[in-house]
Amino acid sequence: MPALAIDKLTFRYATRPGVEDAPWQLSLPSLHMEAGEQALMVSPSGAGKSTLLNLIAGLLDPASGTVLIEGQNIHTLRGASRDAFRGQRVGMIFQTFNLLTGFSALENVMVALLFAGVAEREHRPKALAMLERLGVRRIDAPVDEMSVGQQQRVAVARAMVCNPALVLADEPTASLDPANAQGAMDLIQSVCREKGAALLCVSHDPSFAGRFERKESLTTESAESKQGRKEGCES
Repeated sequence: MPALAIDKLTFRYATRPGVEDAPWQLSLPSLHMEAGEQALMVSPSGAGKSTLLNLIAGLLDPASGTVLIEGQNIHTLRGASRDAFRGQRVGMIFQTFNLLTGFSALENVMVALLFAGVAEREHRPKALAMLERLGVRRIDAPVDEMSVGQQQRVAVARAMVCNPALVLADEPTASLDPANAQGAMDLIQSVCREKGAALLCVSHDPSFAGRFERKESLTTESAESKQGRKEGCES
């Protein structure tokens, strides 16, 4: 069963209630990823790569189409059920890390286990094991007192601690200098391989192209261009 199967996915931002066509529409006819597969998503700036990741994670609902994660249509789940499924099967790595400031590295990873519904007795040992695997030693230090590189490691630990089927990485090294960026991607890719998780990464960094055998592109289509084509056909 594929880790990710997308078919005929579209999404549009409405300018105001009742408007049928939005200024632009995201369209992805098909994207299938097997367990452990890694792919880089490339497209022009503003084309909707982050929006696509939010659709896959169930943080946004599509206009049409399906997103299956290990055979489960995430958009048929509602409320707490969707949140729990996301926590259990989808790992997310953000460009700004989105760590809980004021909380320790250990607490930031443990909260992912909490949201995934993992038994409380397993929170600490699982979080400790993942932080140790990623070389985070100041586990009780508040994350806002850690270096950017260490924060990135905590973010990866949080994404991977529940052994997700799919990891979504949104410009995961945008906050790092070039040297640390390469090391961070080495880490992300190696942990995904180790855990057998599929990895879908979006990035503007041209140096990433050589890291991925598979590259995908995303297209958007403006309502104006669709109308122009329609009028052209009619004339």
